[in-house]
Amino acid sequence: MIAYVINPGSTSTKLALARIQGSETPDLPGKLRVTLEKHEVSHPDLGGSLEERLPRVRELVARATRDWPAPSAIVGRGGLVGPVAAGTYRVTSELVAFSLASPFGEHASNLGAALAFELASHHGVPAFIVDPPTVDELLPEARVSGVAGIERQSRFHALNARAVARRAAHEVGKRFQDARIVVAHLGGGVSVTAFKGGRAIDTTGALLDEGPFSPQRAGTIPVRGLLDLVYSTPREDLERRLTQDSGLKGLTGTADLRELERRERTDADVRLAIEAFVHAVSKSIGAYSAIQGRPDAIVMTGGVARWEALVDRVEANVGWIAPVMVFAGELELEALAEGAGRVLLGVESAHEWKPRERV
Repeated sequence: MIAYVINPGSTSTKLALARIQGSETPDLPGKLRVTLEKHEVSHPDLGGSLEERLPRVRELVARATRDWPAPSAIVGRGGLVGPVAAGTYRVTSELVAFSLASPFGEHASNLGAALAFELASHHGVPAFIVDPPTVDELLPEARVSGVAGIERQSRFHALNARAVARRAAHEVGKRFQDARIVVAHLGGGVSVTAFKGGRAIDTTGALLDEGPFSPQRAGTIPVRGLLDLVYSTPREDLERRLTQDSGLKGLTGTADLRELERRERTDADVRLAIEAFVHAVSKSIGAYSAIQGRPDAIVMTGGVARWEALVDRVEANVGWIAPVMVFAGELELEALAEGAGRVLLGVESAHEWKPRERV
């Protein structure tokens, strides 16, 4: 069967024509076979609100897909749709309206439901979103911080992390819902997430949360130092510093990994920053491996995972815990296709979305 895959970004939209087949392994029915023909449409000059941008992006997507074979479904990347359980959701007009209104924040991915819904209506097929960024399945005890009224929230790379966790489970011969997997997503943002029973039971988060620093983000920092910054820096400036000018960029002057890999050979400060990053990632993987039993596998993914020497250093630190697997880059298009495919093939049922404060 065929699905069209739509992953909208701020300056371009990634598309894929996905051909989906069932698993060849009866014991692992979720191990689908997916092949993608990838495309991309650029829209760097678009401005305005999501609703103002939608017609132009819709036109570009329709033009790019008009000669594709007839689909069985259209799947778009889910946006900030509020706390939801993981899985594949059927897109409705209510979900489209909610996404475009952006009550949980405006993001390019909020266009995904609308684009999928309109194209699906044209073809007379169902529209889906899969594992939106607001997936929230944390254990109750994982939410509690040491300050009453401040709770940890689930904000991580849900789509890619779940996709690679599922693959890792299959690699060790287990169904995803029977496996324990720890995923370290190492990209522009970093998140380390523990999966058990098919759920993300705890995560560091990926923005102004916890965990290792990233190429540009601060990660966990000492509270005393943070208080000093809070009382000396306007909030908007501080948020920009913590999310855009910290991490490797703040320590070395650049977030360009190729430059850092080159400079590490001769620059002691860069070498120390990279060792600190390896240390922080290893420490978080170790911590999240201690939640409810030793994991069956540890996965590193994201753009930073392409740096083989760095990944090897992390593996040397944590490989005694569980087998380490590397899925470099991001598998978002594949994850969207697989989510639609599991519903189309009857492996899973589609969820019905409704607005809520907590799952």
